[in-house]
This record gives sequence, structure tokens and C-alpha cells, in this order.
Amino acid sequence: MAIASAKMPSMSSQAFGSPVSGDRRSSFARSTVHCRRKVGSDVRLRRSAMVNSIFNDITTNLEVKPTDAEVRKAMQPADPKSVVSIILGGGAGTRLFPLTQKRAKPAVPVGGCYRLIDIPVSNCLNSGIKKIYILTQFNSQSLNRHIAHTYNFGNGLNFDNGFVEILAATQTPGEFGKRWFQGTADAVRQFIWMFEDFKMRGIENVLILSGDHLYRMDYMDFIQKHKESNADISVSCLTMDDSRASDFGLVKVDKDMRITRFLEKPKGDDLKRMQIKASVLRLIGEENPEKNQYIASMGIYVFKTDVLLKLLRFECPWANDFGSEVIPTAAREYKVQAYLFKDYWEDIGTIKSFFDANLSLTDQAPKFCFYDPSKPIFTSPRFLPPTRIENCRVVDSIISDGSFLSACSVEHSIVGIRARLESGVELKDTMMLGADFYQTEEERADLLNMGQVPVGIGENSKIRNCIIDKNARIGRNVVLMNTDNVQEADRPKLGFYIRSGITVVYKNSMIPDGTMI
Repeated sequence: MAIASAKMPSMSSQAFGSPVSGDRRSSFARSTVHCRRKVGSDVRLRRSAMVNSIFNDITTNLEVKPTDAEVRKAMQPADPKSVVSIILGGGAGTRLFPLTQKRAKPAVPVGGCYRLIDIPVSNCLNSGIKKIYILTQFNSQSLNRHIAHTYNFGNGLNFDNGFVEILAATQTPGEFGKRWFQGTADAVRQFIWMFEDFKMRGIENVLILSGDHLYRMDYMDFIQKHKESNADISVSCLTMDDSRASDFGLVKVDKDMRITRFLEKPKGDDLKRMQIKASVLRLIGEENPEKNQYIASMGIYVFKTDVLLKLLRFECPWANDFGSEVIPTAAREYKVQAYLFKDYWEDIGTIKSFFDANLSLTDQAPKFCFYDPSKPIFTSPRFLPPTRIENCRVVDSIISDGSFLSACSVEHSIVGIRARLESGVELKDTMMLGADFYQTEEERADLLNMGQVPVGIGENSKIRNCIIDKNARIGRNVVLMNTDNVQEADRPKLGFYIRSGITVVYKNSMIPDGTMI
């Protein structure tokens, strides 16, 4: 530090070999001050770097690493008994209206004789997970009845104390106890008082599922990856192209599949910023990285139990939704991993996706198939008689139990339980949900004699590109084809709605003889 001493000007004067003028002395003094500041700054930088180096060494040495016992535990197979599943079914189902006009979304029929709720419940049972809660809020009566009839485990005697229970929105004491579910996370939070005893019951992980997806998945494989990665939260994801990416929550991941960013339904520039580099996609096994440039959340999550409780109660008490609020917030502080699912999965939460996914079941080689004896999809045992088909033409279609088809044509369609198609009916590209009850031949004859319409489709009616809900009464010589290609229309007084160009005849409605749409 001698260079910064007060004697510097006289030393510099002798060095230059000539007297130093006032201006030059002033200039030299300024340069000396500048030099002193620069050198002082360099010293401070060197000291700071030294301190940072020492600090990094200390933190590296103090870093908490898993013990051998913890590593061995993580590598052990996950126990289904340590998992509880929560299926979210409390939404109003507005995107599936009018199918949700008189039923909860998870109770909407699918595949001819199943309900949407049967998909996640069956996946749980096939995965060995037998502690299942279903959160509901709107129009839950039919869902409650279906659950009670289908998944009665005999008070836990037959399934290792397993259960499928409905948790309906209810009022509780307190400031927020009188409000409905505000979102997926809020629905779970409102029952947090019950979930807090999971640790005492040996529950290590909570599996969060949606009730409007069509897929078959071994959840224990998902949970095993969650366990092996020592993740706090895991999100099941799939790769996707840009045609539908903006409809989903998108994630960005590093080479270890740790989620670095989560953005719910991004648009425009935000969507472009969520693209994944082709090199990263190849690294994680994507076969078509040039096309599928996005990784989308499936709305399926695994939380460590203590992490879920901590987030909902203390760290995100304001958050109502898992996808748009809890997961993005948690990704900043917790280890949130992506699990890449590579099998068939479809969100059927809209009329269009619901219609397309159902009709795809009739393909020669469908992407999803209910006929898998090793992993069956369970539903209510109705004990219906076989379907009776008389002089009919049936092509690439599914005909459910207990139906009556007489001298009609059915092509690329699904016919639900207890359906009735009279002679001359032409059904094409249509999903018919069937009926909840039978009408005797005498009852049907009396209705026809009185000029009324019995349940089913009357003689010589032509149906195209339709969804016909349960107990609908379609008269004789009716034409439902939407020949004008109307995309959206509300005609409740006439018995139907049009959504995305698909005519939806709502439940218990009646279409008079000779109607043409």
C-alpha cells in the first residue's frame, strides 16, 4: 500500500526529472487518487473472491447427503399401502355441458357402459392402491350412487382395509368454512384436518388425480421413480406438439428431469419460451423431438405427505389451484421432478375431446382398449341380459349390454346400455349413452298410441355426428345431421345443444316425430 502514501507527489517529481507545474501536479494527484481507488478495488475483489471460495468449500463440506440407509430405502420397491389417492372431481364441468347438466363430471358415461370415474379408480386398484378419496361438489348424487354400487369393499374386510370414499364439499366452522371449493388445491386444503393423520397411518405419499382423463397407468411405477429421485413432488408429463400445447400446463426440465419452470396454459411468446431443445428431448427418450417440442403436465401429481401439508397450510395458504399456483411456487424451493409417460393419454374434459376419444374406441386397432384382462377397468355390475340384434348391419361399433336393435344400421358408433333402435334407423359417427331403465312393450305401445315418444330412437330416423344422452326420446322420421355445419347453438326447448359442430341431445329430452336438424 506504499503507492498510496502521502509522499507520492515528491517521488514522482524526481522521477520525471523536472519541476512539476500546478496543473500537472493537480493532474498527477488526480491520477494518483484514481490509481489508489483502482488498486483498493482490486484488493477488495481478491478478498471477496477468497471469502467466497472459503464459503463454497465450507458449504460443500457441510452439504447434507443421503445416508447409506436412506439410499437403500429409496431403492426399495414403493409400498402401495403407503400411498393414498385423491381424485379431483369437484368442478362444475362447464366444458362438458350439457352432459354435466344433471350429473357430476366423473359420473359421465364413457365407452358404452363405464363412467369417467372408473378410469382413475381402476388404475389405482390395478396398481395396488386401495385407499382412495374422491372430492366432489356439483351434482354428485349419481356419482355417489355409482361409487356405492361399484366399489363396496365390504367395510375393508376383502381389500386390506381399502376404501373408496366420497368427500363432498361441506360447511365447517371458521372464516373460510362456508365457501365452496375454490380450486383443486383448495378442495384438498378444506379436508386437511383429515389428511394430517397420514403419518400416523404410515402414509408417505399422496397421489393427486383428475377424474376426466382416459388412460391406463401403473401409478406405482410413477411413485417408484418419485421415490428413487428423492423428489418432494413429481409431475406426470408427456411430450406434445404445438397444436394443443397452449391448452395445458407446460414445464421446462434439466437433463435430470428436474422441473425448472412451470407455466399454466401459456400463449404467444410465453408459449414459444416453453419449447424444449431437441437435444434435451432426445436425451430423455423422445422419438420425434422436431415435432413434439413441449412437455405438458397431465394433472397427475405425487407429493410427499409432509410437503403437501406444509405447502397448503403454511407456504401457499392463498393458492387455490395445483397447476397454476402450488406447483410453480413449489418448484422454486422444492425438488420437483417430471415423470415422462409414454403411453396413450387423453384429456376428455370437453365435448369435442370426449366425442373423439369415445369414437376412437371403435377403431380396428384402438389406442386405448378396455379389453385388458390383466388390468381391467371396473364398473357397476348391472346384471343385464345380452344385447338382441335382429337383421341389422353393424360396422366398427360397440354395442353395450341389454340393448335391442331391430333392422337398423350402426356404423362407427357406440351404443350404450339398455338402448333401443327401431327398424330403419341409421346411426353413424354417434355416441348413444343408453338408458337407466326399461320400458315394457305395453308401455311403449301405449305411448305411441297417445302420440308420445318412448325411450330410444324411433323408426326410420337418421342420426349423424351426435351424442345422445341417457333416456332421450327421439321420435320417428327424425333427421339429426347438422347439415348447415353449425358450430355452437343452444336449443334447450327443442331438446338439444350444438358444441364444436356436434349435436348433443341432453338427458331425458324429447325430439318429436319428423324433426329435422
